[in-house]
Amino acid sequence: MLHQRLVYVAVSIPPTIGAFKKTPASFDLSRMDKTHSLDDTLALMRDLRARCEWDAAQTPESLRPYLIEEAHELDDAIRGGNDMLIQEELGDVLLQVLFHSVISEERGSFSFADVAQGLITKMKGRHPHLYGEAAKEPWERMKSKHRKSIADGLPAGLPALHRAHRLQDRAAGVGFDWPDVEGPAEKVEEELDEVRSALEESPPPKSGSPPLLDERHYAVEAELGDLLFAVVNLCRKAGVHASVALDKANAKFERRFQEVERMARERGINVAQAGLEKLDQLWEETKRAELNPASPDGLLPPRARTSGDA
Repeated sequence: MLHQRLVYVAVSIPPTIGAFKKTPASFDLSRMDKTHSLDDTLALMRDLRARCEWDAAQTPESLRPYLIEEAHELDDAIRGGNDMLIQEELGDVLLQVLFHSVISEERGSFSFADVAQGLITKMKGRHPHLYGEAAKEPWERMKSKHRKSIADGLPAGLPALHRAHRLQDRAAGVGFDWPDVEGPAEKVEEELDEVRSALEESPPPKSGSPPLLDERHYAVEAELGDLLFAVVNLCRKAGVHASVALDKANAKFERRFQEVERMARERGINVAQAGLEKLDQLWEETKRAELNPASPDGLLPPRARTSGDA
C-alpha cells in the first residue's frame, strides 16, 4: 500500500488546473472527525504532491505496478468478504485514481473534473432509456457500434479466461451467439471428443519425462485450447464468469487438500510417499466431512466458512 496513514489538511480546492502552487494550510485536528468528501481527498492528493518528496517524484509510468497491486488487493478483500478490508482497499484504489488525475492536472492535460465528466457522459450515453428518449438496447450491441473490430480496446495483458469471456460477449453483441445453453454444452462435448481423439492418436509422454514440443504437442494444445474456450462460453451462457468459477474451484481444492495434509500428519502418513489410493481415501473422507458439518472431523461447508477458515 502506498500510504498506511494519510493526513487530512484544511485547504481549499483551486478552481483552475495548476493553481495549487502555495503550501497549503497546516494540519487541522478539528477536521479529523469530520465526514470527508471526494473534494477533500483531491485536496489531500494535491498537498501530498506539493510536500511529500516520494509522491512528488511519481509519474504515471512509475505508478503502474501500484495500480495493479491495489486492484489485486481489493479483489482479495472482496473474495474474503471482509467489509472493513474492502473499504480500506477501495480507498487505496481511489488513491491511484486521484494520483493519476492530479499528475495530469499539473501538466495541463486533464483534471479530475474531466475524468468525472467523461464518466457521467459515457454512462448516460450507455443508458439512453434512463437519460434520454431512446429504447433500451443490449450493452454489447450498443458498444459494438463504436468499434472497428471485436478486439478493439481489450487490454493486451487481460488474463486469458477473462479475455475469452469478453470476446464471446462482444461476438454475442452482434448476434453471433447460441440461443440457450444447449448449444454451448454440446460444443463442450464435441471439443472434448476431439481432445480424446488427439490424445489417442498421439499419446503424451510418460509422467516425469521431459516435454517434447513437437507437432503432436501443438496439435493437442490447440484442441485443449478449443475445449477451454468452449467451456468459457458455456459458463457465459449459464450466467457465470469462468474466471470467478475457477477461482472458487481453486480455493475449494486448496482447502480440501490442506485438510488431507492435516489428517495425514495426525495419522503419521507421509503425503509424498502415501500413494494415490491412500490419498484418494483421505480426499473422499475430507469431502464427506465438508458436506456433513456435524461429523467428528468438524469441517465446515464452504458457505459457513470465514475468510480465515479457507
